[in-house]
Amino acid sequence: MTSRRQFCLASAAFLLAARAGRAAPAYAVTHPDAEWRRLLTPAQYDVLRRAGTEMPWSSPLLGEHRPGRFACVGCDTAAFDASTKFESGTGWPSFYRALPKAVQERADSSLGMDRTEVLCATCGSHLGHVFDDGPQPTGLRYCMNGVALSFHPA
Repeated sequence: MTSRRQFCLASAAFLLAARAGRAAPAYAVTHPDAEWRRLLTPAQYDVLRRAGTEMPWSSPLLGEHRPGRFACVGCDTAAFDASTKFESGTGWPSFYRALPKAVQERADSSLGMDRTEVLCATCGSHLGHVFDDGPQPTGLRYCMNGVALSFHPA
């Protein structure tokens, strides 16, 4: 007969094994790592595929104020409408709302802090982070790496 303790230990081991074997989310656009390296510049690869961060104030997109859309440079999925862009003073392009179903968010505790990472929902590329210190109407600040985005004027 199995004791309650043995049952709990076996259940916990099963759940941990199932979680460890869980596949990564399937994305509509995927490439082998060598292909990503060929498609992206070294700076883009570092940010999109390795969750790096560009230097603040380095993106030409900081000064982009025309109507249009900002898209993931990895797959060209539109992620932000230019009407939601605002000057955050942080040195990175910032938006108060992502386009519907364009991004995914996940917990990020790297660098010893709790943040929310923003990924492209189509290719899984790292775009930046979202914080709760933005303007109304959402109160959010999607702080994006400009090197991870392209701009398409309307």
